[in-house]
Amino acid sequence: MGKPTGFLEYERQDRTYLPVEKRVRNWREFIVELPDEDLGRQGARCMDCGIPFCHDGCPVNNIIPDWNHLVFESRWRAALEVLHSTNNFPEVTGRICPAPCEEACTLNLNDDPVTIKTIECSIADRGWSDGWITPQPASRRTGRRVAVVGSGPSGLACAQQLARAGHAVELLEKNDRIGGLLRYGIPDFKMEKEIIDRRMRQMEAEGVEFRAGVHVGVDVSVHALIEEFDAVVLAGGAEEPRDLPVDGRGLDGVHFAMEFLPQQNRRVAGDVVPEEVAITAEGKHVVVIGGGDTGSDCIGTSFRQGARSVTQLEILPRPPDQEEKLLTWPNWPLRFRTSSSQAEGAERDFSVTTGTIHGRDGRVRALACSRIEWKQDGPGSRPQMVKVEGGDFELPADLVLLAMGFLHPVHEGMLADLGVELDPRGNVLADTNDYRTSVDGVFACGDMRRGQSLVVWAIREGRQAARAVDEHLMGRSDLPR
Repeated sequence: MGKPTGFLEYERQDRTYLPVEKRVRNWREFIVELPDEDLGRQGARCMDCGIPFCHDGCPVNNIIPDWNHLVFESRWRAALEVLHSTNNFPEVTGRICPAPCEEACTLNLNDDPVTIKTIECSIADRGWSDGWITPQPASRRTGRRVAVVGSGPSGLACAQQLARAGHAVELLEKNDRIGGLLRYGIPDFKMEKEIIDRRMRQMEAEGVEFRAGVHVGVDVSVHALIEEFDAVVLAGGAEEPRDLPVDGRGLDGVHFAMEFLPQQNRRVAGDVVPEEVAITAEGKHVVVIGGGDTGSDCIGTSFRQGARSVTQLEILPRPPDQEEKLLTWPNWPLRFRTSSSQAEGAERDFSVTTGTIHGRDGRVRALACSRIEWKQDGPGSRPQMVKVEGGDFELPADLVLLAMGFLHPVHEGMLADLGVELDPRGNVLADTNDYRTSVDGVFACGDMRRGQSLVVWAIREGRQAARAVDEHLMGRSDLPR
């Protein structure tokens, strides 16, 4: 703990944002960091709560009270060592994790949790700025070779851990740059891509070989990898999007979110997106269908591209402003939240379903929508969607972005060729003990195994899968779980 009376003496203070009118003019990150003195006081607020529920709230089990205490004492380098002991990429989670640790904080019983995410990010950023984060190559090589397919957070974490265990690791990515959805799904205003690049430089110095532009199942056979390597790890994402099967879905201007977002990331990186395939919100009425993080990213991107208006539709009811603490804490609660992108001016509507997409000359012009209610036939029955009488309305729409989540990994290609067993939801079947698939020598982790999830879960699974692979190859492992 930082200071026995810290949580009584200091109020919660968190990072702030640049004003909307400034931040929407560019693609840079816009968080205003706290000074070191304020961060120390926030670390001091970490109380001696007996059972640190934040450990369980954090999927990678960060040792949060320890590095809060060290920041309070201004022992930043020691705090970084503790943080890195459980998390390969704290500068990533410190930016884009929704912070379930703070929801689990004992002080959150009073809606006043420790600013854990801010402190985590500040520790990592200090490590980079002061030159403390350096390559950690293995002291000996094992002579074993591992292929990791997919370079998102799960694949990156797995590859780094395996390289540090002494294995020769090749990380294969179908896109032209490494990073998976960190590179082409997360907008630059939430996380600038130099954050990925500098970790890549560290990992290359540790022995990881990056092979971008290699689509396993298309450019190279997965069976060829099995023959060539001692183990193969499937760490791709859950990229099969949930579609909207309504009349007008095929009109020009109706796109999946992951057709829209990567284009802007490429523009920011200096690439030219051909005009004939370019998707832009400039001057358009934009409707985003789906209320999650991906939908929020579409909102922020649309505003920066110059949209006339942005409306976000959610089929579920509006959550309550305040959760019932005694029923939810320390678990993640359902409550009304407003993201930084939504706060930039989006209209949000709940309990709305889309019936028909109207068009003119082959292009979308409006959405026919209906208000709905969710009703149960009786206690324990599944809620059913019922249209509200007189609740039909129409929204102008020049661009419709479908951000309704992802179903499972893409089956065509690599998974179909491999013939790997799938779970009932269509994910690659493997447990969290050994991460083995039904194919000998092949492992799976991250969203490809668990389905659409958080970056922090992907990092955890990548780390644990690396230990499982190391045990498989060597009979034992010193890597942490």
